[in-house]
Formats: sequence, C-alpha cells, structure tokens
Amino acid sequence: MFDLRPVGYVTGLLIAFIGVTMVVPMFADLLYSNGHWHIFLEAGVLTLVCGGSIAIACANGVAERLTIQQTFLLATSVWLFMPVFGALPFMLGPPDARMVDAYFEAMSGMTTTGATVFSGLDDLPEGILLWRSMLQWFGGVGIIVVAMVFLPELRVGGMQIFRSEAFDTGGKVLPRAAEIASRISVIYLLLTLANVMAYLATGMDGFDALNHALTTISTGGFSTYDASFGTFQGPAEYVASVFMVLASLPFVRYVQMMAGTAQPIMRDSQIRAYLGTIAILVGVMAVYRVIANDDHAEHALREGLFNVTSIISGTGFASVDYQLWGGFPVVAFFFIGLIGGCAGSTACSVKIFRYQLLFASIRAQVGKIHAPHGVFTPRYEGRPVGKDVMDSVISFFVAFVVLLGLFSVLLATTGLDTVTSVSGAAATLANIGPGLGPIIGPSGNFAPLPDTAKWILSAAMLIGRLEVMVVIVLFTTKFWRA
Repeated sequence: MFDLRPVGYVTGLLIAFIGVTMVVPMFADLLYSNGHWHIFLEAGVLTLVCGGSIAIACANGVAERLTIQQTFLLATSVWLFMPVFGALPFMLGPPDARMVDAYFEAMSGMTTTGATVFSGLDDLPEGILLWRSMLQWFGGVGIIVVAMVFLPELRVGGMQIFRSEAFDTGGKVLPRAAEIASRISVIYLLLTLANVMAYLATGMDGFDALNHALTTISTGGFSTYDASFGTFQGPAEYVASVFMVLASLPFVRYVQMMAGTAQPIMRDSQIRAYLGTIAILVGVMAVYRVIANDDHAEHALREGLFNVTSIISGTGFASVDYQLWGGFPVVAFFFIGLIGGCAGSTACSVKIFRYQLLFASIRAQVGKIHAPHGVFTPRYEGRPVGKDVMDSVISFFVAFVVLLGLFSVLLATTGLDTVTSVSGAAATLANIGPGLGPIIGPSGNFAPLPDTAKWILSAAMLIGRLEVMVVIVLFTTKFWRA
C-alpha cells in the first residue's frame, strides 16, 4: 500500500515553516506603520496550525528512506501546496486579490518565475512587497536542494550525471537533504548579503536593496516597482548582472570552494559554456544596438548585458522594453529564455548541460554516418555518457517541446492571440517571467488574462520548475501501481 505519511510529514513541516516566516513581513508593516500587520498574523497562525496539524498527523510514518514514488510525490506536493498558503496574505489584505490571482502570484514566486498579476506595486504596503520577495527567495534555495538531492536520485532529465560529483544520497533522502540544505543555505545567505551591500553601494535604499537582492539571488525577478529594474539605471544594472550570473552557477561548486578548492569551478565545462554563451549573446546584442538603434557603446553594452543575463538566467527583470529595439532582439530573447543557466543553481529553463549532451549526441551520430563501422560515444567533460543519461535528456527535450505546444494551444482556446499564447507558455514553462507582445511583454503583466489562462499558466510554472518529468510521471498508472 502506498504510504503518504512521509510525504505529508515533510510537506506539513514546510507549510508550518512558511507560517512562522510571516512574522518578518508583519514586523515590516509595523516598522513602516502601514496598519496591515494583522494580515500576516492571521495568515501566519492559520498556516502554522494547518501545517503543524498535517505534520503531527503523519509523524508516525516518518522514515529514513523514501521510496522513489514517495520522493516524486514529495517534490511535487511541496510546490503545489505551499503557494496555497503563501497566497493568503494577498487575499486577506492589499491587493485584495481573488484566489486565482493570489495563487498565480504565489506560484510565480515559489517557482521563481517572476510573472506577476499585480499592478500598482509602487503603492503596495511594504509587508506585501517583502512577502513576494521572500517567496522567491525560499523557492530559490528550495529548488537547489531539489536539483542536488532529488533529481539525481530520481534520474530525471539527465541530472543523474551529477550524482557522483555532488552528494551521493544513496536513497537516504531526508537526512542527506538536511545536511546539504544547511551547507547551501549558508552560501545562499552570504550571496544575498553581499548582493544587498552591493545594491546599497549603488544608491538603493535599504528596503529596495533587500527586496531586489532576495529576487536576484533566487533568479526570481519580482520588483517593488511596476517599472521593474527600469527604476534603477546605471551601476545597479551591472551589480544585478554579476549576481544573476553567480546565482545561476552550480552551488555545489561554491560548497567545494568553501571546502578549500576552487579548481572544480574553473574546470567545469558547464560553467565555461554558460559564461561563453552569455559573452557572445551580449556582444551580438550590444553591436546590434549600436548599429541598428544608433545607441552609444556603454549604454548598449549595459542594457545588452543586463537583459540577456536576466532572460538566460530566468530572472525576468526588465530595465527597458526590449520589444522596441526591433524584430531581431524580440526573436532572440524568446530563444535565449529557452537556454537557461547551470544545473544545481537557482536558474530555470532547459539548462546548459542538456544542450551540451544533446550536441555531443549529435556529433556521435554524425560520426557514425561518416564511418558506420566506427565507435562514437557521446562524452561530457571527457567522460563517456551512459545510454540512460542520454535517454533521459532526449526524453526531457521531447516532453518540453510537446508541453510547450500543448500549453500554447490551451492558452489559445481561452481567446489569447498567438504571440501571447506561445510566449506565455514559454515564459512560464521555462520559468522566465515576462512574455512577448503588448499584454505580457516586459512592460506589461499577466493581470488581463482570463482566469482559465492563469490556472493553465500556474500549472506550467509548476511543471517547468520541477524539470517536467517529475510531474508527468504522477499521471501514469504505473506510478500508482508500483
């Protein structure tokens, strides 16, 4: 019989944790004398009671080892149910959101997508703004643990290739996850504090610096202003670009650096490919801006660097409406968003390593065509790649493309135009944030969309954040029969 108690226990504890953390935005509202502090007190108590009750009810089923089925279900249930409680402050107080909008916003926060349905951010209470940023910060550190512990264990999307070099869980998911989470949390916190100090040095006030550091390190993209990062022109864009890159590198490398060795981060082919891709794209975009838009060199470089880094890392900050640059940047940014950062980071989308493995497989196949009797094996960092890894990567690509088409069609049935449907599906499935077009482009938001479309996009955010296959497997009868 399928035992749900271990899943319920962990999920309940995390929900209770979310309730406890609501005291932070509560004190923020008290500090700024907004009069909305009671919203977080009410939501926090309700969340703590519900989460605690679930954990207590399932405590007698705690096990050191989780089965594969329990692990799949746990990874999904956490990201499915935590936004329900994370949405409570949005419904109980300003902006007085309906359930669909509140859940969309909370899901976008927890999955670090950065798509928003809220407008008038400049006038929202500080507590609400801080809570949005905190949701993204929690989601960022959470997905690193999932990517380093659960996904290699579950052999999802080729992530098993990183199992031996990170932390071999050996089936003992819960104890090992706690150990890994503690190490990652220290690094995550240090990067966030460094980002806060860097933003302060550019002239941001303390509240904006804290919020934008939380959403930069999580590569989430929520801002405290409707204009997003357009409010901060100049040095802050360079700072944001640096920390978006740092947040989208494998956190296991930072763990190794803290252990006293920096060689792995210098030798990591995934990191070299990622940084090289950014450099090429920024150079092309800057040159285009100078030639086609008659922009001056420094401004073209700064805007190209910031917006390319924001989109490829899945952060989703926007400093300008790059749709006004011309047709080439619009098409380019659409596909840049489908690249993604490094595995084991807060970054979203497909991830660089999967493209490396895909190209390695293509080279091997081309070699076989030229020399049918030769032996050509795909390699990653000089090591042969097993058939199970390649099968997993190819399955991921196929599933991602099929889901992108499916979500685009579903959105079109709600009455949305083609550009909004396709770019909205891509922006949420790849957890990028802004889409394209006049509605959900970098200067718009998702508020005007029909409720049905918002539920569809919420599902896309969940599936994309959990690397597609984790959620898909739950819809197979074989999973529940195991």
